Amino acid sequence: MATSQSTTEQAKSNSTLNSPVTEKAVEAAHHAVDAVALKAAVAEDALRKTAASSQENLAHKQEEIKQQLQLSYSKTRELAAQNPLATAGIAFAAGVVLTALLRRN
Repeated sequence: MATSQSTTEQAKSNSTLNSPVTEKAVEAAHHAVDAVALKAAVAEDALRKTAASSQENLAHKQEEIKQQLQLSYSKTRELAAQNPLATAGIAFAAGVVLTALLRRN
């Protein structure tokens, strides 16, 4: 008797799994997962492109700043070589101001 009852329960369970409602739910779940996976792939691709573009922009800006600093350094050295007395006066004045500021604190 127990085997006929468990066989009946298995048959009911199998019929529930094969019902049209279950199949529709499984199909809907698969479609939802596929849609989310597609959107995630598109978002990942966009993020990767943005990161690569940002990296290129940062490298370009870094190179520009490096060149500007080198140009400023060159100009400063040139002006210091052309006007040594003015350079010494500016250095002395900067030292006086810095000393005064440090003594206050």
